[in-house]
Parts: sequence; C-alpha cells; structure tokens
Amino acid sequence: MGLIKQLKKDELNVSVFDTRAEMGKAAALDAAACMNKLLETKEYINVVFAAAPSQNEMLEALSKMEIDWSRINAFHMDEYVGLDSDAPQTFKHFLKEHIFDLVPFRHVYYISEHQDQYEELLREYPTDIVCLGIGENGHIAFNDPGEADFNDTKLLKKVTLDDVCRQQQVNDGCFPTFDDVPQYAYSLTIPALVKADHLFCVVPASTKRDAVRRTVNDEISEDCPATIMRRHKSVTMYCDKDSGADLL
Repeated sequence: MGLIKQLKKDELNVSVFDTRAEMGKAAALDAAACMNKLLETKEYINVVFAAAPSQNEMLEALSKMEIDWSRINAFHMDEYVGLDSDAPQTFKHFLKEHIFDLVPFRHVYYISEHQDQYEELLREYPTDIVCLGIGENGHIAFNDPGEADFNDTKLLKKVTLDDVCRQQQVNDGCFPTFDDVPQYAYSLTIPALVKADHLFCVVPASTKRDAVRRTVNDEISEDCPATIMRRHKSVTMYCDKDSGADLL
C-alpha cells in the first residue's frame, strides 16, 4: 500500500506508511535527495544522526543511496554516561554498525571522543540535516520532559534520564533490566537540533503511538519536547500505521 496518509500541523509535515520498511525507505530517499541538493552548492555538509532501533530501516536504506559521502561530516546526537567505550549498548557502537562504518564519511565526530570541544565543533560545522526520532515520552535526543529547554544556551549538556526513557531502552531490547540503563547521558539540546536547516524524523511502532499523537495535537511545550518541530521550516515526520494509528 505504501503511503497511507499525509497531513500538516503548523509547519510539521507528517507521512504515514503501511509498513516500517516503506517508512524507512521513504525517509531515506528524502534525506538523500536533500543531501545531494545541498552538495550542489556546498563543499561539504554536516549531518547529525540519532541512534535507536527506530532508525534501523531508514539507516539501512540510506547507507545504500548514491551520495558523495566523502563530502559529509557525521555527528553523534547523544551518548550514555558511564558505559565502557566498547560496550555494545553505546550509541557510538550502534551508529558505527548501522551507518558510520558502512559509508566513507569525510569525518565522523563522536561525543565520547570530543566531549570537551563538541560544542565548538558544532559551531564550526553548522548542522545542515538532523536525522532523528521521538521517544515514548516525547523526547528528541535525550531531552526528556523536565530536562528539555527550548531556550537552552548550550548545544550539548549532561542530562538525567527519566524513568519512561530508561524503561524504553529495556523495551527496545538494548538493556536486560531497568537498573542496567544508565541514569545520565550527554545530549544535543533542543536549540542544537532545531537550528539545523532540515529535520527528518522517523517514528515507527505502536509504542510510539501516543508520542506521535501528542507531537501533532498537544500544545507546543517542553512537556512534549517533540512538539517544537511544529515551528521548524523544513521538517517531516515519517510514521508507520502503528505509530500513526491515531492520525488515520
């Protein structure tokens, strides 16, 4: 069936697809087209990537697209505090496995390796594109309700993860138990994400149904951080029929 429905709320474009695979491929096609368009006029571009199982289909499709990866700097969106650097649960490990080691980027910048100068790097290389998702609690990156600040003066900060966010990591199969999930992480802030020129937000699965509904319908506020996307001038949220059920 492919695309089931399209809608727009404020500035946020939403596309709902029949399957996760179709959702991921559509997001990858759009992101690749945007990258190639930008590379027509820029020497190189800067892209931030989220790390989560929700991104699997999009990243798999994107890694196979015809793009001059050697002109793209890749950035890491968030990372746990306290895990060994080679732990399989790190977002560095996820991104290496799903995209960073699959294509020949110009450069890859990891939070864990450049923490002290990461803000400086983000300012030196202004973000063109963010590929992101939404958490079950409506977070983007690790900006949970209670930590999210639409007017944050920082681009990167240490955050405390709320219980819903930590339980999601168990639900996603990333950790065996709640107590195994780190309490803290480094995360790009809301302003760091939305200052990018283009956002491609991929949100599959029934566990995200409420977060998708709230993102589209709730008041724009830090209680559901993802609602900030409705103010962005170039953003699309891609859902499957499970996450987008309340929009159908």
